[in-house]
Amino acid sequence: MQAFRTAARPLAFSARAVARPAALPVRYAHSAAESYDDFNARYADFFSNAQDLFELQRGLNNCFSYDLVPSQRVVEEALRACRRVNDFSTAVRVYEGLKEKTENATQYKQYVDETKALRDELGILLKEELYGSK
Repeated sequence: MQAFRTAARPLAFSARAVARPAALPVRYAHSAAESYDDFNARYADFFSNAQDLFELQRGLNNCFSYDLVPSQRVVEEALRACRRVNDFSTAVRVYEGLKEKTENATQYKQYVDETKALRDELGILLKEELYGSK
């Protein structure tokens, strides 16, 4: 009986190996090349139509997950969406995300300066303005 078990064992392992499906290549919907202008147009449109906080935050998560910095137009639409859903903290977090995504402080300052009029209009303060410069 001992000989039977050792003879059956290799067959069981080989049967498992055969039954296992081969790995298929993963294909993502966003894997097609998209230009920077198309990316910005897509997210500006997304934020201009966002109607609730969950949708807005999901869009911000997706937008900032790419290896690029969104344009000023996208940032402005995101800030307007923050105001539309009445969420001040998310508006402040948009600038925190920009600070992390930009390569240096000069680029971040340019975003802050270019959107100052809109920030004043919507009543949005930066984290630095709320808690002091760090």
